[in-house]
Amino acid sequence: MEMASSPRTVEEIYKDFCARRAGVVRALTYDVDEFYGLCDPDKENLCLYGHPNESWEVTLPAEEVPPELPEPALGINFARDGMNRKDWLSLVAVHTDSWLLSVAFYLGARLNRNERKRLFSLINDQPTVFEVVTERKPIKDKPSVDSSSKSRGSTKV
Repeated sequence: MEMASSPRTVEEIYKDFCARRAGVVRALTYDVDEFYGLCDPDKENLCLYGHPNESWEVTLPAEEVPPELPEPALGINFARDGMNRKDWLSLVAVHTDSWLLSVAFYLGARLNRNERKRLFSLINDQPTVFEVVTERKPIKDKPSVDSSSKSRGSTKV
């Protein structure tokens, strides 16, 4: 896990996030059969890592304590055979989204309020790994329109 020794910019952290995200998306979509095979429930606690070079890896967690970066979900391999394949991939995707956000905000610890807002906004413009894996399309600005029309409809009744 590489980490720059100097404070990082919003752009650098976002680039890191996108590269790690691209790696895990590939693992959970295009390389899904290879990924599934690597997650043998008979092995020890495994984690899915996305790397800043857009690669991915299923391996044991880092041995150093505390780790250099936040760790992804531990033991993704244990539930594999006890669940429907799509459900298991969705579960891994949700945990991966959490990990990606964790890494981004860990790297951005020295950012100020406006920089953190900008970083979150950039990240939020990307579909989540879960949305990609489950083929859900994010709907922009729909909930506010729907909720206002529902509230208007309920007052007329």
